[in-house]
Amino acid sequence: MTSSDAPNEDLVFHSTDLAATEDFLVRAYTKMSIGADAGETASAHVERRWVGPVNVDELRLDFTMSYDAAPLGRVCLCRVQYGHIEENFIGDSPDVFAPGDVALLSPPELPYSGRVCRAGYDLTMFDTTLLDRVASSARPADGVRLTGHRPVSAAAQRRLSRTIDYVRSVAKADEPPTPLVASTTASMLAAVVLSTLPSNAVVAPTATDRADAKPELLRRAVAFIDDSAERDVTLVDIAESIHVTPRALQYMFRKHLDMTPMEYLRRVRMDHAHRELLRSDPASTTVGIVAARWGFAHTGRFAGLYRQAYGVNPSDSLRR
Repeated sequence: MTSSDAPNEDLVFHSTDLAATEDFLVRAYTKMSIGADAGETASAHVERRWVGPVNVDELRLDFTMSYDAAPLGRVCLCRVQYGHIEENFIGDSPDVFAPGDVALLSPPELPYSGRVCRAGYDLTMFDTTLLDRVASSARPADGVRLTGHRPVSAAAQRRLSRTIDYVRSVAKADEPPTPLVASTTASMLAAVVLSTLPSNAVVAPTATDRADAKPELLRRAVAFIDDSAERDVTLVDIAESIHVTPRALQYMFRKHLDMTPMEYLRRVRMDHAHRELLRSDPASTTVGIVAARWGFAHTGRFAGLYRQAYGVNPSDSLRR
């Protein structure tokens, strides 16, 4: 059974028994065989939480674990905290992931093998279909594929790491995320993966995209966003609503509004939250509840954005 077949439930596992650890890893990830160096205590600790379709895992393997695994079937981002991971790639040179590195653990469709060398690391995983959902409508016929395992630049790695931090903070929040928060967080993660890791997706605007960036189309896109603020809306959804490419959509928003479509969507949701706070009874609701309803996972960040937009704290608006 792969992790995509398992129910979306949180997991905690700890063992010093190698056979028990292998059984757990097979159930949680994919079919695999593992081994340990002679004389080592196979101390393993794994925790898993979910944000919608994304699972975020923390692993501590305080021994040297060799592994030979079947394809994961999912995008799996690996970030090393301590120790290192030696990964073998089919058709490519082996690589070593050291502390601070963020990388694709393995192409979703390929088997993988290597060694975890007394390492603590986190894994962030989601189905490959999410890449198709956030990619250009002109995506390849066989779907979007990641074509490399390292971010395209140091800046891209930092951006991907910050995004993983955000996803994990949503997963670790005291309250589970609302459906809108969970779905938009997952879409954001997939979009950042496409912009930071090599892929077969096209991201640069073409001459046709620029020709499509007309004010009338912009008005229609704005109307679609205004009418869809309560739903999980991606860049591709907005572009398809007016029959242009995502690149053309981004170009027209930059040209005419000096912001991205998703920034405009955030402003619309902020406006809805603002109006809801003004008409709500503080005895029956909170700023956090309203923020989460409109897709803002962190009350503190919401409050900062709210102050920038309206010059007051959201709690002040709620008490009016």
